[in-house]
Amino acid sequence: MKRTKGRINMLRHAFAMEVKEGRTAQFRSNLGKIWAELTAFLDKKKMVNFSMWNVERMVFGYYETEDDFTFSDTDKEKAKEWNNQYGDCFSWISTPFEEMRLMYHDFGMVRQSKELIRHRVFITKLVPGSEEEYKARHDALVDARGDKVTEGPDSNFSIWNAGGYIFGYNEIDTTMERDRTEEDRQNDIAWETRMLEIMSWLTDDVDWITGQCHENIRRICWHN
Repeated sequence: MKRTKGRINMLRHAFAMEVKEGRTAQFRSNLGKIWAELTAFLDKKKMVNFSMWNVERMVFGYYETEDDFTFSDTDKEKAKEWNNQYGDCFSWISTPFEEMRLMYHDFGMVRQSKELIRHRVFITKLVPGSEEEYKARHDALVDARGDKVTEGPDSNFSIWNAGGYIFGYNEIDTTMERDRTEEDRQNDIAWETRMLEIMSWLTDDVDWITGQCHENIRRICWHN
């Protein structure tokens, strides 16, 4: 959970799960079966900018709410009902109804309209016991930024942790993107090479550095 100004005291939330081997098609089919009921629930609870993303067997979800958001006992019973009906094809990585740990944020100037943004969503697996080192390295970035507000192209950027995994969500203003310079590339290589000491990638973000070949993450649903 993280507050920001822009929309009235917006809170950010994330969740994560792992689809069981060979059950991806069933997972997506089940999502379709509950979609009308789920989106009605999202609207009722004013849960906006909701999306779910999939790479390999990992699923990451993100949404935003107003400051006074809570799940009632009735809400939890409804979620339990869905889980009992359709939860046999996945296991939770995050804990339902508990906030994932926020490891980094650079919200900057959040675009209320998403028409001219693209997403960068990524997943990595931490070396066991590396959570605090990852957090410390990213805390240093926050400290270095100080009170400066990032205008773009990155916006609404958050990184979350659960179950030994890292999940990143970023909204990129396409009107502000520019070609990467050689200095940019070298800085990226230096940072990402250092981060490979404590994590490995599930998404294809640094394949251009490592020469590996990972899947591109896919958005499997969105509702606003």
